[in-house]
Amino acid sequence: MDELAPEAANPAATARCNGIDIHHEDRGEGPPVLVIMGIGSQRVQWPAEFLAALRAHGLRTITPDNRDAGRSEWMRTLPAPNPLRMFSKALAGLPTKAPYSLVDMADDMAGLLDALGIERAHVAGISMGGMIAQTLAIHHPHRVASLVSMHSTTGGRRASLGKPRAYRALLAPGPQNREEAIARQVEVTRVVGSTGYAHDWEGIRRRAGLAYDIGLNPAGFLRQWAAIMHSGDRSAALAGLRIPARVIHGSADPLIPPRAGRATARAIPGATLDMIPGMGHDLPPGVIGRIADGIAATVARAESQRPAA
Repeated sequence: MDELAPEAANPAATARCNGIDIHHEDRGEGPPVLVIMGIGSQRVQWPAEFLAALRAHGLRTITPDNRDAGRSEWMRTLPAPNPLRMFSKALAGLPTKAPYSLVDMADDMAGLLDALGIERAHVAGISMGGMIAQTLAIHHPHRVASLVSMHSTTGGRRASLGKPRAYRALLAPGPQNREEAIARQVEVTRVVGSTGYAHDWEGIRRRAGLAYDIGLNPAGFLRQWAAIMHSGDRSAALAGLRIPARVIHGSADPLIPPRAGRATARAIPGATLDMIPGMGHDLPPGVIGRIADGIAATVARAESQRPAA
């Protein structure tokens, strides 16, 4: 599927949110689902088949670029922290400083809902996007109708620590050209991706090339990394949520390990855990239908609990 087709059919837009510009695409009709990407990634890196599967369930998909990524505002005046120093401090339980936090990034998403005139949305996020989704539900509970946390973590140190090879792949030096950007995405997928499912290498290369053409922001990646390290453990706050929630995780995820998914599901009262055998830190074609079905079921559960108008 042509990754440019959605934009050609329905041009994306930029809105002023929380004092910064957030680029996003808003497609479909039905209950709105805010779908939030992970660290350093752009909305164009969602597999088009995944978003189409959500819309086939009668859902409206809203896919933003996070601050410091893609066509959203880059925070160029803020410093880019040293990732290893931040990581070491966070592992040791020491306080860390960051140019902004996951709370700020969640406030961006609340601002986007304001800009779109949406009082309450269903929220799904992957990896760092799952952390932002959790934070949005914690700090703006009246804006979140249901929560789906994918490939993510509460931020608890013991549960969150992945394999060193996964961190080495994630923190490798940035590419110098388009070919290197594509090759690096392929290599990252080989290291952190699913072991039990076939990969869509053509789609991975195409989306990596498109993201490079839009613009990569290595300093933004480091600022987002710092936001994760700075934001700490959300377990206690997640215990206060009272919304339908689903936690989706792969049994073969080396970056954010399966125990992080289990810890997230334990932290959120009544959360459903879908641990997918053989899935890693990615969305291979073989899991797209299952994940879209799970999100749609969570939305349907929340919608059924809404008071009648």
